[in-house]
Amino acid sequence: MQIRDAVQADFDQITAIYNDVLTRSTAIYNDRRATVEERISWWRSRIAQGFPVLVAADGGQIAGFATFGDFRAWPGYRFTVEGTVHIHASDRSKGIGTQLLNAILARARTLGKHVMIAGVDSENTASLRFLERFGFERVGHLKEVGYKFDRFLDLVLLQYWITPPNQKAGE
Repeated sequence: MQIRDAVQADFDQITAIYNDVLTRSTAIYNDRRATVEERISWWRSRIAQGFPVLVAADGGQIAGFATFGDFRAWPGYRFTVEGTVHIHASDRSKGIGTQLLNAILARARTLGKHVMIAGVDSENTASLRFLERFGFERVGHLKEVGYKFDRFLDLVLLQYWITPPNQKAGE
């Protein structure tokens, strides 16, 4: 499995993975399927902002993708990013998520980021366990802030120290 930067030719598969996760789970608080064109526009925006979109590829097959972007847009949050990893249903539990997460954390570190945030639906125990095993810590539980599948959803916030706690930027 090769971890690499996404290219435009990957977006049929990236969009299929995104839409599968979107329609079958509460991992994405959205209920409108994305088009390939929308995902390409999203990718171009990420790249223009200096954020990576990485894929796990085995030849021409995309097994998953990962990215991070601004946690919040204000300058005081410039050292904090929010990450996401999505894996094709048939490729889960094979270590691909770990490879992708390691890769985006390395990119975040290179960009001088300090903390990565993850927002996970409170019922998504597999993702919560995965992130906690990786070293993410639960830091918040927001009740009924999402809505999907005709019900309100709770969001758990986790954080990971990319650089040691209390370290000043640039140290």
